Amino acid sequence: MEEMKKHTISVLVENHFGVLARVSGLFSARGYNIISLCVGETMDPSISRMTVVVRGDDSVLFQMMQQLNKLVDVIEVTDLTASSFIERELVLIKVNVEKEQRSEVVEIANIFRANVVDVGPDSLTIEVTGAEGKVSACVDMMRPYSITELVRTGEIAIERSPKRHCSLPE
Repeated sequence: MEEMKKHTISVLVENHFGVLARVSGLFSARGYNIISLCVGETMDPSISRMTVVVRGDDSVLFQMMQQLNKLVDVIEVTDLTASSFIERELVLIKVNVEKEQRSEVVEIANIFRANVVDVGPDSLTIEVTGAEGKVSACVDMMRPYSITELVRTGEIAIERSPKRHCSLPE
């Protein structure tokens, strides 16, 4: 039996009503649970990029990508998993803190290069961005301080630029 691994798929689509439902419906109809789904316009407002993260085996996912390519509004489908890519996620964490604990929470936020984006009488809201592992580690470090609210965007991803060999002029 083939291994169920995480796949990060980039889908460029026409920015029309119902496209999101058709694409996500294709995954659910085949029994795939979408781990993360982010959609936003590209520099061309008529085109959106969907970043879909799913767990599954390679052969079934390949068939799904072929079926995605057949949808009218789909421009391009790329499984970024096989290439070198950059992934980021944004998380807002609201933490209940006493005045005595604020400096500890700010120190932890600084370690993760996170920002304090809101301060209340009994709480701090932290913004952290990065790869899933970094974000999850920051969330884990904040748990002892009583997280009252947590919001995650899900993963966005883009393929890395190809490395070019520079040759020096002779």
